[in-house]
Amino acid sequence: MSPPGFSLAESLPVLERTPAVLRSLLAGLPEPWIVDNEGGESWSPFDVVGHLIHGERTDWMPRAELILSRGESETFPVFDRFAQFEASRGRSLEELLDTFAELRGANLRRLRALAPGPAELARRGRHPEFGPVTLGQHLATWVAHDLGHLGQIARVMARRYTAAVGPWRAYLPVLGAG
Repeated sequence: MSPPGFSLAESLPVLERTPAVLRSLLAGLPEPWIVDNEGGESWSPFDVVGHLIHGERTDWMPRAELILSRGESETFPVFDRFAQFEASRGRSLEELLDTFAELRGANLRRLRALAPGPAELARRGRHPEFGPVTLGQHLATWVAHDLGHLGQIARVMARRYTAAVGPWRAYLPVLGAG
């Protein structure tokens, strides 16, 4: 069976659920679950929520609207993948979760108002690194990006207990077991 192509109707329910999934998973947890990361320059769940907020403000819908209004004539602004560190400073996780939910809701209302059909989904814009991309590819990436970061958060949280699980690590791929 070949993989499915992009479907806006199938994507919207995933995009709608991300704020609630994050809130359910993270709200009210003790701080170590929120601020721990995997070491080095890896991101904590707090950092990931900040990153998702930045994407809502500067990436997904602004780029979608740029594709529809300008096509390939204007390259997307470069996305700052690290802007969340400054933007989230001094804010609580609850504030970030609220902000993310508000921004995501507004962006999905904007997307629904555009109601892109097959012709619009095939329209091309210009990514600063990849060159020509379609609106459908951009929107599919939004969904995969959400799911990737949900997986990242779950992995970071699980790895807090890598040593604590003892021999069961062998059966837990999320902890880096084979």
